[in-house]
Amino acid sequence: MKISSPAFENGGLIPVRYTCDGEDISVPLIFEDVPSGAKTLALVMDDPDAPAGVFVHWVIYNIPAGLSGLPEGLPPEPYLEGGIKQGVNSFGNIGYGGPCPPSCAHRYMFKLYALDSTLEADAGLSKHELLSLIEGSVIEGAGMMGIYER
Repeated sequence: MKISSPAFENGGLIPVRYTCDGEDISVPLIFEDVPSGAKTLALVMDDPDAPAGVFVHWVIYNIPAGLSGLPEGLPPEPYLEGGIKQGVNSFGNIGYGGPCPPSCAHRYMFKLYALDSTLEADAGLSKHELLSLIEGSVIEGAGMMGIYER
C-alpha cells in the first residue's frame, strides 16, 4: 500500500496553502495498492517535532477502501460523504489543522492504515482513541512525510 500527495513529494516541502500561514486547507492525498481485504482506511497526520510532544493535525477514519484518495480542502465537519468521519486534532478542532510550527522546520507524518472492518465509533475520536480502536484490525500500513518551516 502507498500514500502520496500531488501537492508535494515524500520528504518534500508542504506548500504554504496547506498551512496556518496560507489557506489552511487539507492536503490532497492519493492511495495506491490498498489490500483487497480492506474495508476502510484510517489516517493520522502528526508532528513529532512539536516542543511539547507529538502534535496531532488530522484524524480521519471510515474512509471507504475503494477510494483512490482524498481531495484537498475537506470541510472541517465530523461527518463527510461516504460514511467518512473526522476526529479531533491537537488544536481542539474537528478535521484538518495545517502545519503551524513555532520555529524551525518540522516533519509532518501521514500514516495510513488499511482496516478489515468499519469502525462503529462516532466522529470526534482522538488519535489515541482511534489507534486503540483499530488495534487488531490493521491489515497494512503506509506512510509519507512532509516538511514545513515558517
